[in-house]
This record gives sequence, C-alpha cells and structure tokens, in this order.
Amino acid sequence: MMNEKRKKLTKLAVAAMLAAAALAMSFFETTLTAGLPLPPGVKPGFSNIAVLFACASLGLPSALSVAAVKAGFTLLTAGPTASLLSLCGGLLSVLAMYFLLQIKHRRLSYAGVSALSAVAHNLGQLAAASALVGSALYLSWLPVLLLSGVGFGLLTGVILNAVMPALAKLKLFR
Repeated sequence: MMNEKRKKLTKLAVAAMLAAAALAMSFFETTLTAGLPLPPGVKPGFSNIAVLFACASLGLPSALSVAAVKAGFTLLTAGPTASLLSLCGGLLSVLAMYFLLQIKHRRLSYAGVSALSAVAHNLGQLAAASALVGSALYLSWLPVLLLSGVGFGLLTGVILNAVMPALAKLKLFR
C-alpha cells in the first residue's frame, strides 16, 4: 500500500517537474526565436519535448496535465485567446502522441511521433482560431503550419531521441 502511494507521489512530482521544464523551454524558445524571421504563429515547440516524454513515460493523464499547465501559463502571459489556442492545440497533440505511441510494433521513432503530433497541434490551433472568428480564413495558413510542424516536430523528436538514454536511466517509465 505504501509502495503504491510512493509511486503515485513520484509520478506526480515528475509530472510537475516536466511541466516546469516545459515552461522553461517555452520561455527559452521565445527568447531564442525573437530575432529570427519566422512566419507568424511558427515556433519550434521545444516545450513539447517534455510533453512527449511525459506521454511516453508517465502516460496520457500526466501528458494532458503538462499541456494544460502550458495553456494556463499562456493565459497568464499572453491572454485568453492565446491560451485557448494553446489548449486546443496541446490537447489534440497529446492525443495524437498517445495513440501513435500505443501502436503495436510501431516503426515511428520519437521524431516521427513528434512531427505528427506537431501537425496535430497546428490543426487544433487552426480549428480553434477558425471557430473563434467564425471563418475558415485561417485555413489558408495550413500549408505553412504543416510544413513548419513537420520540420520543427522532427527537430524536437531528434532532441528527445538524443536525451532519452539519459532520461531512461532515471527509471521513470511505466
């Protein structure tokens, strides 16, 4: 009984640390890309490294919690519209991650899962933006976001692949 309680507390603590890491990476990403000529709405999504790790090692509820914390932080720093977009994109992204990670004999690496979940994130944000304004006008931005989602998703997945051996030593996996 005590061992099970300890496992739950450890899982909660790790999820909280991953949420903090996601916020720190998001801040780092904002300062890093401030001077880059990226199209509006395009970001590398480094914080999704923490979300994907949470999904792979702790499971769906923890990954959803990390995404929700990110959206809550966005509410405080960028306002309700940005927070709603973050939440919609984040939830769809986490669901995509989860289902892709559940595929038996999957051939996708973390880079592939990350790229597809980045596309899902962008689709969730576009759907929310279109619903907010009552127009599909934002869908014209789809090619840019799909291309950048795949590119930056691959990059963040490669980073997770590179750090996964060190993270695996922490024995946080389900």
